[in-house]
Amino acid sequence: MRGGSPVATRPEQVFREDLLEVAARVRKGLDAEIPESTEELPPREAAAAQIGHAAREERARVLEAGVRGLEKLAAGRRDDVDADESFGVEAIILLEGRPAILVQGQDFTSQPGDWALLDGQRPGIRASIERVGRVEVSGHAELDWLGTGFLVSPFAVMTNRHVAAEFSRADGDGGFSFRQGMGARIDTVEELGAPATDGSFEFEVTEIIGIHPDVDMALLRVSPVAGGGGPLPTPLPIAADAPPDLQGRPVYVVGYPAADGRRNEPEAMSRIFMDIYNVKRLQPGTATALVPDGPGFTLTHDCSTLGGNSGSPVFDLADHRVLGLHFGGRFRSGNFAVPLFQLTDDPLLKRAEVNWV
Repeated sequence: MRGGSPVATRPEQVFREDLLEVAARVRKGLDAEIPESTEELPPREAAAAQIGHAAREERARVLEAGVRGLEKLAAGRRDDVDADESFGVEAIILLEGRPAILVQGQDFTSQPGDWALLDGQRPGIRASIERVGRVEVSGHAELDWLGTGFLVSPFAVMTNRHVAAEFSRADGDGGFSFRQGMGARIDTVEELGAPATDGSFEFEVTEIIGIHPDVDMALLRVSPVAGGGGPLPTPLPIAADAPPDLQGRPVYVVGYPAADGRRNEPEAMSRIFMDIYNVKRLQPGTATALVPDGPGFTLTHDCSTLGGNSGSPVFDLADHRVLGLHFGGRFRSGNFAVPLFQLTDDPLLKRAEVNWV
């Protein structure tokens, strides 16, 4: 396609079903939309509703063009797909093929098409969601949160080295400590529209266990917040071995994508995330490869991620073990993760008592 999605993937690779079936489902959804009346609303609310109505009309126009593009692709007429239709096909790929699903109440809405299969894995996905949190920081000059972290042992959270570097510093004895005046915590909610909590979903970072010298990883010791935090949940199962048939295997990421126009096209970002950032999302996709990277390997995947996903776990959809630690992506290329199953004998992970399964 000629568009600019964060993950360059052809529709034939994304959708397991026939492209005409995808086109028909999207068109049916457009036909079912009911416009809202603004006649009886107060002036200010009516103006906002008109803006929302215009946005829905533009979205419908883009998706209708995408339907036409899918129909041409299904007929073998790729060269006839114009720029608007290409843009629309890309929007359909990102909204349905690689969605970024809002998490609310530690749950998610059922999805159309291929990702309807998430419903059959709902209990396992919900258990995963509950053990992933936003890495929040105090005392930072510019930021109040930095990325994502997840519970890997009875007392340890894993995140990226470049996340922990914002609030930690190296000591002379080879260890790490907090920068002066700074602190960090993990909040496992931070959902869209979530009410203020009593702190029972928050955990204080009490120690930097270590920052890995070779891969983009940090381990943090956590404990319940004083005066409000509940007990730590049981840790996530971390894959001690690689699953069979890794390439093309369904996976999902849980994290907190943030707006990042430096590395992603703003228009593409808006289509996937609907300009809602910094809150918890479920992002399904596939593992694409295990590629050599210096002395080790990198796990690549095509979930729709952004900067705030730094430190997110990449889960195997089949058994909900954590396969990798997401650490970044490249525009129009794909996303990268540390393959954790290759680090079972690593001294830092042993010190953190990682829950290998």
